[in-house]
Amino acid sequence: MLTKKEIDLIPKSFDVIGDILVFTDFPEKLIKKEKEVGNYILKKLKNVKVVAKRTKNFSGTFRTAKLKIIAGEKRKETVHRENNCIFKLNVETCYFSSRLGNERLRIARQVKKNEIVLTMFSGVAAYPITLSKLTKSEEIYGIEINPSAHKYAQENLILNKIKNIKLIKGDVRKVMPKMKIKFDRILMPLPKDAGKFLDLAFSKIKKKGIIHFYYFLREDEIPEIGIKKIKEQKKKFKLLRVVRCGQIAPRKYRVCFDIKVL
Repeated sequence: MLTKKEIDLIPKSFDVIGDILVFTDFPEKLIKKEKEVGNYILKKLKNVKVVAKRTKNFSGTFRTAKLKIIAGEKRKETVHRENNCIFKLNVETCYFSSRLGNERLRIARQVKKNEIVLTMFSGVAAYPITLSKLTKSEEIYGIEINPSAHKYAQENLILNKIKNIKLIKGDVRKVMPKMKIKFDRILMPLPKDAGKFLDLAFSKIKKKGIIHFYYFLREDEIPEIGIKKIKEQKKKFKLLRVVRCGQIAPRKYRVCFDIKVL
């Protein structure tokens, strides 16, 4: 049994992906009571069937994190629903943020009829599928290096009955230079390292096309550091808007720079 003091220590911040709840920061004082905490959550939140805690932060090329199941069903695969879309995934082998549902919707509202769109680092195809279902885009491409995420992305196309998305498994550095097509819009949802790939985005965007460049920044770095990174490409652009897409740590944010290439 948990005492009232222990219940008060249960983090109020967590991620819910499908029916899996993930504690991103689990208190040391509750480690010996983690099973009791998990069972407490299962009783309180009837839509949750699995409770897990992150044991290692997002890292590596695939941006994945290690998880430990502390209560509920012994699985890490789930189906997440948002914005009339269905995303099947393994929460440990694939990067996915349920907190970005509104951001995916924000991008979709900007897409115009007959656009050709590319999502770099497309994961389980959350952005491509959202755009396909909610816009009248002509064709959507997604490139993902993680084989697990790519596998789920292919399955998600079938689950959502999508036909105008082309998924490519591979490294954007190797795939994009070989692409003959240029795009009306390019999404770069890899905030930690996206700056290293801006040259690729500029090389494949049409004139007057839009790039959505995501970057992790401290509060005192917004927007100057992001703009500086874009200017390093020595290309003409117009900054349309700067959007904070969520806080990832105290005074640190995921920021999207919507830019129009001139």
